[in-house]
Amino acid sequence: MKKILSLIFLSLFTLLLVACGGKKEEGGEAKKEARVIKVTTKFVDDEQTAKSLTKVVEAINARSNGSLELQLFTSGTLPIGKDGMEQVANGSDWILVDGVNFLGDYIPDYNAVTGPMLYQSFDEYLRMVRTPLVQDLNAQALEKGIKVLSLDWVFGFRNIEAKKPIKTPEDMKGLKIRVPTSQLYTYTIEAMGGNPVAMPYPDTYAALQQGVIDGLEGSILSYYGTKQYENVKEYSLTRHLLGVSAVCISKKCWDSLTDEERTIIQEEFDKGAQDNLTETQRLEDEQAQALKDNGVTFHEVDAEAFNKAVAPVYEKFPKWTPGIYNKIMENLTQIREDIKNGK
Repeated sequence: MKKILSLIFLSLFTLLLVACGGKKEEGGEAKKEARVIKVTTKFVDDEQTAKSLTKVVEAINARSNGSLELQLFTSGTLPIGKDGMEQVANGSDWILVDGVNFLGDYIPDYNAVTGPMLYQSFDEYLRMVRTPLVQDLNAQALEKGIKVLSLDWVFGFRNIEAKKPIKTPEDMKGLKIRVPTSQLYTYTIEAMGGNPVAMPYPDTYAALQQGVIDGLEGSILSYYGTKQYENVKEYSLTRHLLGVSAVCISKKCWDSLTDEERTIIQEEFDKGAQDNLTETQRLEDEQAQALKDNGVTFHEVDAEAFNKAVAPVYEKFPKWTPGIYNKIMENLTQIREDIKNGK
């Protein structure tokens, strides 16, 4: 009887040791608990950026074989914007996907690189972020605790939706154009010749109907998605600002990962940026045609005239490096030459 009790006690003791030691692999070693990293963004689930991020998170979790568990929070469920970037800079296990302007709170010249009237195509911008000029900004961000994984998550140019065609700055005179509450947007519309009116976006539909504003600015996807074409039928391709998100992770978190984990994360966010770009371009083509089917007329503009008109905006931000606009334009001139020559 004593022998039986001893065996039972030994068995229970062994089970207790196993439980305390964690799960066992076939080789006898405890399985490493997955590293949880939160991914937060302002985009809602049915927007393309959120859809592409879902693919990224799933791919990273699958490729890591259980060592990583990225959790995606859309629609601003967790802190985004300034608060989200603070989480990154302070070393949290956190990835923020939000506007490049929030990087600009730490390195102001990021806002110049995404400033008004610079780019006429996605390709021009994507080449710009690979220049030494922008790579140096990424190095400065790293010194402040922010690892920039990508600046490639574009979601469309902002153009003018109005009651009349816009082709030159002269055409903007007297027009009341809704803008977000932002100095950059206010200065940009003023420089373009319009009268900026700051108001929440949900108020714009009624404001257009009531004549409080004459137009607004936004991407093809937002123009179609919010049915503003029911109020204004002229869409002028000013391309005055590019909608783009940065993907940032805390340096502390990044440095604590293995080389393999870092490779997986970087590769999948790069793939995700390409998926987002491809789908955004496809949706823009589809929705541009749908807008035309609903009576919208598209207008090309005098890009050079607008570019000259907004150049003074770059002098309105004292935190930007003096002469940054000229440096950007030097790079952009070379980029356009390379594109022209098929490089």
